[in-house]
Amino acid sequence: MAAAVRIVFLGGLGEIGRNCACIEIDGRILLIDCGLMFPEADMPGVDLVLPDFTYLRERADDVEGIVLTHAHEDHAGGLPFLLRDVTAPIFGSALSLALARRRIEEAGVLDRTELVTVRDGERRSIGPFDVQFIPVSHSVPHGFATVLRTPQGTIVHTGDFKLDLTPVDGRSTDLASLGEVARRDGVRLLLSDSTNAERPGFTPSERTVGDAMRSLVREHPAKRIIVACFASHIHRIQQVAWAAIAEGRKVAFLGRSMEHNVAQARELGLLDVPVSAVVDIDETPRLAPGEVCVICTGSQGEPMSALSLMAAHEHKFVKVSDDDVVVLSAHAIPGNEVNVNRVIDQLHRAGAEVVHDAIAPVHVSGHASQEELKFVLAMLRPEWFVPVHGEYRHMVHHARLAQDVGVPADRVLICEDGDVVTVEDHGLEVERRAVPAGYTYVDGIVGDVGGGVLRDRRTLAEEGVVVVIVTIDAQTGALLHEPEIVTRGWVYAPEAEDLLGEAKQRVAASLADAAREGAIDSDTMRRHARSALKKFIQERTRRYPIIVPVVLEA
Repeated sequence: MAAAVRIVFLGGLGEIGRNCACIEIDGRILLIDCGLMFPEADMPGVDLVLPDFTYLRERADDVEGIVLTHAHEDHAGGLPFLLRDVTAPIFGSALSLALARRRIEEAGVLDRTELVTVRDGERRSIGPFDVQFIPVSHSVPHGFATVLRTPQGTIVHTGDFKLDLTPVDGRSTDLASLGEVARRDGVRLLLSDSTNAERPGFTPSERTVGDAMRSLVREHPAKRIIVACFASHIHRIQQVAWAAIAEGRKVAFLGRSMEHNVAQARELGLLDVPVSAVVDIDETPRLAPGEVCVICTGSQGEPMSALSLMAAHEHKFVKVSDDDVVVLSAHAIPGNEVNVNRVIDQLHRAGAEVVHDAIAPVHVSGHASQEELKFVLAMLRPEWFVPVHGEYRHMVHHARLAQDVGVPADRVLICEDGDVVTVEDHGLEVERRAVPAGYTYVDGIVGDVGGGVLRDRRTLAEEGVVVVIVTIDAQTGALLHEPEIVTRGWVYAPEAEDLLGEAKQRVAASLADAAREGAIDSDTMRRHARSALKKFIQERTRRYPIIVPVVLEA
């Protein structure tokens, strides 16, 4: 009887982001990815959302290593936080490790890990884990699928991938190696990217964006071209640079992460931009608009990004006008649509022409669509299948695709964060919500602001806050002054004097009743003040603000 293999899902199932899964053999843990998620609209003040690391903290000594499938933040952004509690080596491509290193170094935890570079096709032993790294194409170079040969058979994790037959760097998804794994070993379990499982057909090649960029540059010879894209999308940056340089333009890179990633990619030989074609951003105002192409961050409308500052006329060197064509070469991540639309409006107000993926082919996805997903399922012929990486509806659609190509319905499992899959001789079993897998909210340097804090923030945003200040005689409980009420977000005080006057009277009457009954300690007085004011506000305004009573004794 072979040893069981456990897979613990800590994030990435039922959401876009927080990708994190534990593979366990003989009590040892190999982590595949450790990502973050960007906050949603109902998370005020939150900077980042992480997986719940409780399970890993409790078993920190059991972690053999961490495998990075690729360098995107939703797969690698949680590493600086995890390494506070877990010491383990990180395995990934040279680019993935170079981009992750900066975040880890900034967090001061580089000494808690070893960055181990692996090559395409390499097979490596990590503790009891036999791991092979298979090249896949994605929107960041040098992504990997991982093949794990275990006591319970071969497990394949595709990572994020697409089947780009004409990739910019010539490094396509290695279907030959994956097919050989299926032919020789068989695939006991497949875990596969579900992001585009609702999208029919095939995802276009990244090279189609290059064609669109070349056309845009040629069509606007007298205008400055400003292209916003993800700083990790090295292939997109390469194609924009090639299009600009071919028309005699200089290229300027703008944004801290953009400048860093470009430098790393050039150092690793993954980005071909001649030094003679690059200018610093502070030199661009001296050049004619038709001589410049700016490649910057801000495609998601982030408030302090380079593009947002330009749109708000707050950037020191780039003043957007009718001499500009601004290209948003990215699709808005769910939740960012409002920010992106706001930036587009501001750019139009400044007179710029704005091009985005709704009106021109300036962006293609890095994820496989339905026909590609079916091809991989049919090629690997997994005995069991678990869709991963996607919102719940994406995983449901991916499960249906698996059944369409012949995977039995009873061998397709839709899991969620916190579920544990155990692979044993007789099959797979699922324990639902077996480990903590909720959200960890990061606000500034605070590791977890907690659900209670978020609830208070939502209430403040929706209902406001009311502070009632009373001064009482410490001996008798009698009010020494009229209650003072300070409000933010409930009513506008200068326009609600009568209402506030009634509220003060209601609080004063309640405190007088308490004093007559001999309940004069400050805690009791606070409860009476809060209760009286809460009841009054609900009766008169049907609102539920946070009420803060302050009792001063004299």
